[in-house]
Amino acid sequence: MTDKETLDAYAAKAEDYAKRFSSDKPDLHLAAFMLAVPKEGRVLDLGCGTGRSTAFMKQAGLKADALDASPQMAEIALNENGVDVTIGGFETLDANGVYDGIYANFSLLHASKADMPEHLARISKAIVPGGFFHIGLKTGTGEKRDALGRFYAYYTDAEITGLLSDAGFVVIERSFGADAGLDGTVAPWIILLAGKVK
Repeated sequence: MTDKETLDAYAAKAEDYAKRFSSDKPDLHLAAFMLAVPKEGRVLDLGCGTGRSTAFMKQAGLKADALDASPQMAEIALNENGVDVTIGGFETLDANGVYDGIYANFSLLHASKADMPEHLARISKAIVPGGFFHIGLKTGTGEKRDALGRFYAYYTDAEITGLLSDAGFVVIERSFGADAGLDGTVAPWIILLAGKVK
């Protein structure tokens, strides 16, 4: 289920979010994802937010779909980035072998740990054999809300790698770092690029 308090926080801060995380080019991790998937392949930006990354994918020639649970973010995606977003939570993904890659950049961290195996299984089902999955999460343990009221689930490298393996993925690349989020708090993160087992 999509967390109402998290959605309310994004509704209130949608414009701030768009300004804070604007960019005129893809970051290194998005660029790596776009290079991994086939040219003109079909991809999904899962939890696309303002659609900035989706727009970069489209500019690169990919057939990019966008899904996000926040109507306010979807409005910004359309008005500022020309991206038409399907509004829905992670649980609404219902595709079977249609995507060459799925990009979930710091979106699935808002799902509960109890729901993560089901979400990953749904993602795996939606990706073609040999396809790619990008996931960004905050590292740590447990679950809690931030200063804005957003729900977060935190993962260790071993924990998320194990869950990805259970869902039929092999991690290809991993990166670590730390950045300030929308609430101003600097938090450590992990970004993984995984391939679906053929």
